[in-house]
Amino acid sequence: MTLTSDTDLGLQHTLKSEIGCSGTGLHTGETVSILLKPAPVNTGIVFRRVDETGQGAEIAAHVDNVVDATLCTTLGNEDGVTIATVEHLLAALAGCAIDNVIVEVNGSELPIMDGSAAPFVFLIECAGMIEQDTPRRVIEILKRVDISIDGREASLSPGSGFSVGFAIDFDSDAIGKQDMNVQLVNGTFKGEISRARTFGFAEEVDQLRRMGLARGGSLDNAVVVNGDEILNEEGLRYDDEFVRHKILDCVGDLYLAGAQIAGHFQGYRSGHAMNHQIVRALFADPTAWRYADAVDVTETPEPLAAIA
Repeated sequence: MTLTSDTDLGLQHTLKSEIGCSGTGLHTGETVSILLKPAPVNTGIVFRRVDETGQGAEIAAHVDNVVDATLCTTLGNEDGVTIATVEHLLAALAGCAIDNVIVEVNGSELPIMDGSAAPFVFLIECAGMIEQDTPRRVIEILKRVDISIDGREASLSPGSGFSVGFAIDFDSDAIGKQDMNVQLVNGTFKGEISRARTFGFAEEVDQLRRMGLARGGSLDNAVVVNGDEILNEEGLRYDDEFVRHKILDCVGDLYLAGAQIAGHFQGYRSGHAMNHQIVRALFADPTAWRYADAVDVTETPEPLAAIA
């Protein structure tokens, strides 16, 4: 995403034109296509199941609509319509400062592409973005909110712009302990986070498929760990690709707050469920946050993708 020097980061943005792609669903294994469409101000991110009919086909990308967090983020509505594996596209939309878009999908799951957010960032770059004549609203963190469950931790606290700190700890020597802290401005999402792929363990594949999951998973769209070895012939994209992907997932899950966070997220062994829970915990305490125009916060959150 290339933004000119006169781009107003305090305004809402949508896509300049429609653009689409197709691919395999990670869990369903089905071929699915999506179409990203420009949307008016204050629309937010809305998923539309075009293989469904009637009013029940639309689902707003909001934490209130999360219906499952098993290995991915799944949204649903009161009519029982669901859309799964939304986190990578949401991360790309957050990273490119896209506030308003309609995502038409002809199936129950978004395509996994290469397992990262980079193909979606590329898609958004190709479509282009336009400013809209309404201020961008952000969620400013006013005081620390934290949760801890079974040795896993997540918190949101005040901070300039938007930053994420994350630590993981796996028994496998191929992963081990990894941590990263990144200020998500000036191209760091696109350059340091977006290409990190989802990962899994070879010994869990059969069990997951018996559960109806990972039917579309392969070495083309995931890093697969077998004991202490990486099975992907090309190896890793980063030495710490695993924690970078956890940050990618977190950026997407936090966008379910309905606006970009202005503050700091810190996670230890957190996953989709805890990412959703920390947003719910934040909203449950009205003294911990406020809506603000982007220009009114201490430091305007910049787009997380490339700035030139």
